[in-house]
Amino acid sequence: MNKRNSLIAYILIGIGIYFLFREWRLPLFTDFYSWTTLLIIVGLALVIHGYTSKLYDNLFSGSLLLGIGIHLHGNQHYQWWIDHWGVYLLLVGLAFIIKSTKTKDGFITGLLLTSLSILLIFSIQLPEWLSWIYIMSDFLENFWPLILIFIGIYLLKRKKKK
Repeated sequence: MNKRNSLIAYILIGIGIYFLFREWRLPLFTDFYSWTTLLIIVGLALVIHGYTSKLYDNLFSGSLLLGIGIHLHGNQHYQWWIDHWGVYLLLVGLAFIIKSTKTKDGFITGLLLTSLSILLIFSIQLPEWLSWIYIMSDFLENFWPLILIFIGIYLLKRKKKK
């Protein structure tokens, strides 16, 4: 079986288990009968496929989808779940770190993003010398779509390393 077919196989197995549990109406899994579970399944399939087929580029997208699915599921079902935009920055940072375990690329970026996100998530009472973070977070909250667009354009235009 080629590598692409194995990814499709993992996704089909996960979606099959999802619909089987939904058909059986198992009380243990009633919270998982939502679209966020499909994100978790696809993310998990990408992570498993990335490790088993040694296509480690799938680790980033898989762990990001898995994390977003878990976060959105937590927001829907648990009152204590953290609902802050910095969580998405944390998920991107963790995805970089997970990918770097096999590719040795992006660890510093992941560490910086993870550290920044933790600082932003828990920045309710920062010391006076870190007050600039409030200004930066206000800027990011207002202009984050433009920042994403510029990062996307940069990634399209940059030259790939050989």
